[in-house]
Amino acid sequence: MKNFTVHGRRAAVYTGGKDFDPALPCLVFVHGALNDHSVWTLLARWFAHHGHAVLAPDLPGHGRSEGPPPGSVEAAADWVLALLDAAGVRQAAIAGHSMGSLIALEAAARAPERITRLVMIGSAYPMKVSPALLATARERPLAAIEMVTRFSTSTLAAKPSYPGPGMWLHGSTRALMRRTLQGGGGIDGCNLFEHDFRVCDAYAGGMEAAAKRLCPATLVVGRADQMTPPRATKELATALNASIVTLDAGHNLMAEQPEGVLAALRKACSAS
Repeated sequence: MKNFTVHGRRAAVYTGGKDFDPALPCLVFVHGALNDHSVWTLLARWFAHHGHAVLAPDLPGHGRSEGPPPGSVEAAADWVLALLDAAGVRQAAIAGHSMGSLIALEAAARAPERITRLVMIGSAYPMKVSPALLATARERPLAAIEMVTRFSTSTLAAKPSYPGPGMWLHGSTRALMRRTLQGGGGIDGCNLFEHDFRVCDAYAGGMEAAAKRLCPATLVVGRADQMTPPRATKELATALNASIVTLDAGHNLMAEQPEGVLAALRKACSAS
């Protein structure tokens, strides 16, 4: 992990096991709700060891980055662009998962000359959250974690499993979300789960952002995704004129189909 200072606070960033070199082509990975950089481990390491500079941050208030958590998708996109400034990066490709995909889209719209490729994984627009799930996240966040884990993983045990044989995706997803929740978001009394869900639910600028970005876009969707089902990407895909990659997975695509997501990213980032 490497620490940068963004907006006066510590930003903890995974660089894929290599020293960060801003002279190399840069790829930024933006995680989703109640997650951290660790969801990108395989992908970040591959790109870092194949000629790229990698920035996989913990968003503010998540993981090891100081809070408070961004209050909106727009604020999070501004933070990502400020991270590029702090890292000395002029241009970068950007990939985001779930909430992170909206942040990536908004960053591409706010600085279209700086974002060279956009990859949205497990995305939808609008990314509305059901009132029942919001209420459970607020009142019983551990129960909400159980619900989201079931909704996000399409199999009981993916084979051969990731990051290695014997890894239980349901258990690792629960553990990550519980650990991130316990971080508290950098604000006393903050329920980070409800906070992140409300950030997704409130975002209303997707179509405007799609019209402003200039770079090629790719959508990676899970055929069995119950959180952001493929049908929820159709309008966004049209607006982006995006390439679409469909994988046999749920919402937890990087864990269920790591090689498929890697192949999609490699193709997107090598396209002329």
